[in-house]
Amino acid sequence: MVAGRSWGNAPLNVLSIVTDQHRIDALGCYGNRVGTSPNIDALADESVVFDNAFTPTAICTPARATMLTGILPFRHKLLANYERNVGYPVELTGVATFSETLRDAGYNCGLVGKWHVGQDLGPNAFGFDGTHFPGWGNPVRHPSYQAWLDEHHYGPHRRISEIRGTFPNGEPGNLLAGVLDQPAGATFEHFLGVQTVDQLNHYAKEWKRDRRPFHLSCHFFGPHLPYLLPPEDYDRFDPEHVTLPHSMAETFAGKPVVQRHYSQHWSCDDFSPAEWQKLIAIYWGYTALIDRQIGLVLSALRDLELWDDTAIFFTADHGEFTGAHRLNDKGPAMYDDIYRIPLIIRLPGITPTRSGEYVTLTDLPATYLDLAGMTPLSVFDGRSLVPTVLGIADEPGPREVLAEFHGHHFPYPQRMLRTDNWKLVINPAGVNELYDLNADPSELTNLYGNRQVHEVRSTMEHALYERLRTRGDNFFHWMSSMSDVGEKTYDVSLSEVDT
Repeated sequence: MVAGRSWGNAPLNVLSIVTDQHRIDALGCYGNRVGTSPNIDALADESVVFDNAFTPTAICTPARATMLTGILPFRHKLLANYERNVGYPVELTGVATFSETLRDAGYNCGLVGKWHVGQDLGPNAFGFDGTHFPGWGNPVRHPSYQAWLDEHHYGPHRRISEIRGTFPNGEPGNLLAGVLDQPAGATFEHFLGVQTVDQLNHYAKEWKRDRRPFHLSCHFFGPHLPYLLPPEDYDRFDPEHVTLPHSMAETFAGKPVVQRHYSQHWSCDDFSPAEWQKLIAIYWGYTALIDRQIGLVLSALRDLELWDDTAIFFTADHGEFTGAHRLNDKGPAMYDDIYRIPLIIRLPGITPTRSGEYVTLTDLPATYLDLAGMTPLSVFDGRSLVPTVLGIADEPGPREVLAEFHGHHFPYPQRMLRTDNWKLVINPAGVNELYDLNADPSELTNLYGNRQVHEVRSTMEHALYERLRTRGDNFFHWMSSMSDVGEKTYDVSLSEVDT
């Protein structure tokens, strides 16, 4: 038996399921009412569901590197997706990962699906069993998927219609959605579900024979756009059941001009309200397609009699706009649509509940090591969520979250401080933003220059400045010259502005 926390008489296995670019309002357990996610919802019924979970940065590679290391992007230095790299490093080096630590302790570690942590270094370089499926978009030309299609006598991956807008220069715009000439059983998502079950079967044999625990991650590529679906999922949900987000009333007045530019880049105004309803309904169909694969994996876990020996995590790397704020995809706009994420954690025997504690993806590696009975590495920025999930935390969790962004198509640094009631965003390349989340949950009215909330703005700025100084994030130097915080130390509580 390897080292591990005793759960009953044995270490605890971990199954981690991660989706890409997943809005929380596409899930039933977070309020969707059309039946998009019955399997995820059933898991939530046995779990702790976090209502204030956030990504540390709303872009794939930096967020996924943080999920692997437990340290913040400004420290691990993978600051942008390598496909749109703007001069930042493209490989993760010189930092410890939870997977290598678990592997060294005797765990089986596997990762099936999307990697997108580095350009050339894949999962095997960090202690995982698994194929390197790189980057953006389902790798439908990958030899392993092609061989699987051939083995099951499926035809090739082919789309038969597309939805695009038009770029400002008149060229065809980004691909948003399309119909696949493919049955649901041939999709790349189903392929990943089957591969995960196969790996689960392999690890289950070693668990039952030798009590060798495992940490298995399944990373789906969706519901990231473009939404390419077989007909039954493309048309699964009636667009008339879609209520368009209130933030589609966005005018960009008083906002950083880059948001208007991103709206044009994604051709957001090329579509009518009815067409946006259809796009969102297709996104829900993508969620349902992935939910079925998650059901496949969870059923296998039960069939293998591992349900009571395995912790289960469900989360996403970040959200997606799908028309909110007249935007699509993600980018340099720190709205909750892309920074708030689902997080569901099930440990055997816990009391299901909902938690309002503020947590981030940064907390996951420390949680994984805690479940294995190991002390989280000192380099981790996060904390273990095990005490919260077990209901034995010594003190209430934080009521605030910080986030960062460094650019995608071009360098664009941002920092955010969010509490229950307020959000401050510092934009060196544009106007700063301040939102009253109680009065304006859609984040439409920028109050940064409003004298009536000057005291709130000042308190939030001082708090963000001090948090950044404490972290060692040199972004604080910009604030020292461009706001009234000054070069001194502050002991700032946000309790007054949040009451």
